[in-house]
Amino acid sequence: MDLSLNADQIAIRDALDALARPFENVVLHETGFALTDPALDSALAHGGFLDVGFDPELGTGTAALIVERIARLPQATEAAFSAIVRPVLGENVTGPICLVEDHDLHRPVRFLREGATVVVLGETVTSFVATPEHVRAEPEAIYAYPVGTLSAMPKDRRVHDVDPQQLRTLWRVALAAEASGLLAAALASVCQYVSERQQFGRPLATFQAMRHRLAEAQVRTNGVYWLAMKAAHTLVVSDAALAAFHAQESAREVVYDLHQFMGAMGMTLEHPLHLWTYRLKLLTGELGGRGGHALAAAEALWG
Repeated sequence: MDLSLNADQIAIRDALDALARPFENVVLHETGFALTDPALDSALAHGGFLDVGFDPELGTGTAALIVERIARLPQATEAAFSAIVRPVLGENVTGPICLVEDHDLHRPVRFLREGATVVVLGETVTSFVATPEHVRAEPEAIYAYPVGTLSAMPKDRRVHDVDPQQLRTLWRVALAAEASGLLAAALASVCQYVSERQQFGRPLATFQAMRHRLAEAQVRTNGVYWLAMKAAHTLVVSDAALAAFHAQESAREVVYDLHQFMGAMGMTLEHPLHLWTYRLKLLTGELGGRGGHALAAAEALWG
């Protein structure tokens, strides 16, 4: 499969990079656990970047590319579900979009707040617009996403004519694409730090043992990216499950190493590493975690 970017995708990526550049330079010291920016959300919406999935010539592959690039930013913004899942739900479904499984309603839900569209995945796909009675805010959460938990669900939810397996596949693609961007940004942040941090008279990055582990982190990050892009183009159940599995497995391994390289700095709010790694911590538990994705891949491949 040729995953090279076509001319349209290159143009979209370049336009997105230009839009994102001012937001990359935000002052990151003492940002707290979650960093959001309504100006970024507005710019992405007005730029049409989250609507590319509705164009059959661009499709989920281009949407996944956009999600990966946005995830690299220090700001948390709901792009993955809006760009990748919303096209099968319909243009009249508005974001932010929150996905929950009907048997796992007590997990922290990313971007859940009043006015969000909550999509419930079960034997059918239903949705409702959250009101204050449905949402319990979680201001003390440390996931680097704004999160809430569901305190109630209405019975008169909208039913969508969508195959639950199709939505689950898109959810996995969205998860893998977002994790790919988060890993890339976290690794870049650490590489910059160890290149500048002096120890024993030379930069930490010059020590061979650290270079080996950084190389392994880069290999894993690359693998997450390519599996996510492949799954976004094929939308095959096994491809999506394997992409999500590898994303969660790599996040578990790489995040541990990255915080080790940062020393105490990696566990404080004075350095932005947590803005990517703490998000990855929440993503590693979605859709049954690594075990759930591995089982789904095995069942899809071998029945």
